[in-house]
Amino acid sequence: MLRVLTCAAFLLVLPIGLEGQARLPSPRGEATTQIGGGYDADGAYQGGFWIVVDYGRPILRGRTNMFGSGSTYGDRFLLGAPNWRIGANLSTRFHAGTDLMFGNQRLPAGEYSIFADLEEDEWTLIFSTWGVKQTFQENNPNALWGSYGYTDERDVLRTTMSVQTIPRSADQLIITFTNMTQDGGDFTIWFDDQMASVPFTMAR
Repeated sequence: MLRVLTCAAFLLVLPIGLEGQARLPSPRGEATTQIGGGYDADGAYQGGFWIVVDYGRPILRGRTNMFGSGSTYGDRFLLGAPNWRIGANLSTRFHAGTDLMFGNQRLPAGEYSIFADLEEDEWTLIFSTWGVKQTFQENNPNALWGSYGYTDERDVLRTTMSVQTIPRSADQLIITFTNMTQDGGDFTIWFDDQMASVPFTMAR
């Protein structure tokens, strides 16, 4: 009986507790996929390599035409930074469990901060060895908060993303993997009515 009463009390309190929890204005998100493996006779996936992206997910909250157009396309995201952190708050991190190919360029397995130079007809995706500051005030010359202070001497790879305007708006930034096979697919970024993507494969 005591257990039942305790559970009932918990259920009554839980919604109030959840309602009272503080939430980040741009919650953290994670995009994941696995490539290079296969399913065995029992249906278990084996031998694959993880690709993981950790990022802050800004929300439109009624805003429209976030990217703008013409010479000021994308400027709304910069706020004084030289490029877009592809998210919010902490720098966006890309974890590759195996070497990847973007066109004829090889990205060694490892962890990278990623950024984007935004142009209306194409984006430039940047993989960099800059580390991540956990707060804006952190004093670390080898790390960035978002993309503030970014310079290109730590760039490992730059590649072009195709970008299109689509007739549907993503209210919250989405980073995902699309058109995937066991060998690769497309790395895709979608926010508001802009969707950018770049194909990649597992290096052989």
